[in-house]
Amino acid sequence: MFENYIPVLLQIVIAGGFAVVTLIASALLGKSAKRSTIKDSAYECGMLPVGDSQPRFSVKFYIVAMLFVLFDIEVVFLYPWAIIYKDYLAAVGGGASILAVAAGFASILLVAFGYAWKKGVLDWKS
Repeated sequence: MFENYIPVLLQIVIAGGFAVVTLIASALLGKSAKRSTIKDSAYECGMLPVGDSQPRFSVKFYIVAMLFVLFDIEVVFLYPWAIIYKDYLAAVGGGASILAVAAGFASILLVAFGYAWKKGVLDWKS
């Protein structure tokens, strides 16, 4: 029975050994490098770190992000439904009930999209 666990234990030992060797090599090789204030400063896309480190974002940014997630999830739900609908039509022949459920789902999301549009959430100029 113990022979079945040997590959798992071997993988744990190799992963742990790799982590330890990497940390030791980093500590030994990192001490040999010359240090300076420029090398120790934060590097952000080639720009000097000037200003506040945590800028304030508009609430509109978060609303647009939530809307993106909402409509992204809609696509995630509708794709498997389309595959099942295709198989359902082949098996049963009539798919009005399952089509009505998907249309109801899409109409609820369409109402939410219309509401967001009417409120001006998607207006980038303001």
